[in-house]
Amino acid sequence: MVVHAGAKAPLKILLVRVSSLGDVLHNLPMVADIARHYPDATIDWVVEEGYTSLVRLNARVGAIIPFALRRWRKSLGKKETRAEIAAFFRTLRKTQYDYVFDTQGLLKTGIIMGAARLAPGGQKVGLANGSEGSGYEGISRLFHTNSIALDPRTHAVARGRLVAAAALGYAVDTPADFGLPALPAGAARPDWMGEAPYAVYFHGTARDAKKWAPENWIALGQALAPMTILLPWGSPKEKLEAEVLAAGLPNARVLPKLSMADATLLARHAALVVGVDTGLTHIAAAFVRPTVEIYADSPLWKTEGNWSDSIINLGDQGKPPGVPEVLAAARLLLAN
Repeated sequence: MVVHAGAKAPLKILLVRVSSLGDVLHNLPMVADIARHYPDATIDWVVEEGYTSLVRLNARVGAIIPFALRRWRKSLGKKETRAEIAAFFRTLRKTQYDYVFDTQGLLKTGIIMGAARLAPGGQKVGLANGSEGSGYEGISRLFHTNSIALDPRTHAVARGRLVAAAALGYAVDTPADFGLPALPAGAARPDWMGEAPYAVYFHGTARDAKKWAPENWIALGQALAPMTILLPWGSPKEKLEAEVLAAGLPNARVLPKLSMADATLLARHAALVVGVDTGLTHIAAAFVRPTVEIYADSPLWKTEGNWSDSIINLGDQGKPPGVPEVLAAARLLLAN
């Protein structure tokens, strides 16, 4: 345990990482790092309300403060919305924190950091720079008392870990630990999942360039037959895409619309996950499920699952993998 100079009580720490799904997920290993070096610390988190179920799975996180900007911005003129926003800031300011970490580096997360209360001698710590291709907003530094500079090509998981380590005085020298629990033996499965071992295709993503061609998904599923393929979706467009895949695969099934909690459960039960560079694929990797990550239009170095041999990363920006590569990886993971 690192001794915090002058500390008379356990540290109170607030993490500000509100979105998106992958970014929130990649921030989780900060919690295990801090807890390992400061086991008595209280670690709270501000996160978009849609991702609270994911953060809550990490038992080491204390209070979760839901942030609902995506919903609030649709009704800012309503009295009820303004009351919710005021309640959010009241909750945020109830506690005095020794450290507030903003590892997203946006104006909106900077404002949250700015509103948080510090204990005497406390610090507000954030990123001095963004990574290549990130949406980093330099104005967020206005809210820092300490800005940590990182190599622009630092992995998404390592960024938050290194910021916390620099501020709290320890080294990052262990594999990423997301603090996510294993499923208990014999855990109940919802009816839509079925009882047979299955592969899940996380085929959908907001950016078309990141997708893998439909004929590739179909060829892969045919080669994996008779293994069941489950096809989730998150928008009407993705549902249509799932239906196209299912039409070419006798062993595939389009799932009903899933909540975030159910999508997480889908990943946790899977015998095999194949997915493009998207948050749900990264959830499977964080749970160390057998996962093949497909990169087509995003850089491999940025988010590849590099903490377990149960994760195989294929392709790179502008270089999507072919079916034979993905099939070979899938068979290797299934064999192991």
